[in-house]
Amino acid sequence: MGGRWFEEFEVGQAFVHEVRRTVTDMDNILFSALTHNPAAIHLDVEYAKTTEFGRPLVNSIFTLGLIVGLSVYDTTLGTTVGNLGWEDVRFPKPVFTGDTLRAESVVAAVRESRSRPTQGIVTFEHRGFNQRDEEVVYCRRVALMMRRPA
Repeated sequence: MGGRWFEEFEVGQAFVHEVRRTVTDMDNILFSALTHNPAAIHLDVEYAKTTEFGRPLVNSIFTLGLIVGLSVYDTTLGTTVGNLGWEDVRFPKPVFTGDTLRAESVVAAVRESRSRPTQGIVTFEHRGFNQRDEEVVYCRRVALMMRRPA
C-alpha cells in the first residue's frame, strides 16, 4: 500500500505496521561504521561483556530509523515532502542483535501548512516493540505531507 495524502490523516488514527525486521550483527556494525560511531558498546564484543548488558547494544539511531522506516509503507510512502522535526525521542529498553522489531504509529496532530497551500503537517507518534512486546523506542515525528492532487 502506498502512503496517504494529508487529507487522509486524522487525530487518533492508529496503524499497526505488518512488516517486522530481525536486527543482525551486520546491521549494527555497518550502521555504526557508516555514521562514524566507533563506540565500543556497539562494536566490541569483549568490551560489551564487561558492561551491565553483557553483549553489544544495537545503535539506538539505527533502532529509531528502523521503526520509522517500518511505518513508511502505511503512512508516508510517496506522499511525504520531508521530516520537519523529531520530538521526545526515548529508548526505554535496549535492543540486541537477534531481536525482531515491529512498529505501531498514531496520528497525534494534523494541521494545514500556513506557507504551503499544497501541503499539510502531520505529527506521528511511533513506537517500536521487540519480540517480547517490550517498548524499545518512542518518538514524535513531524512530517510535511502532500495534499491530494486536484
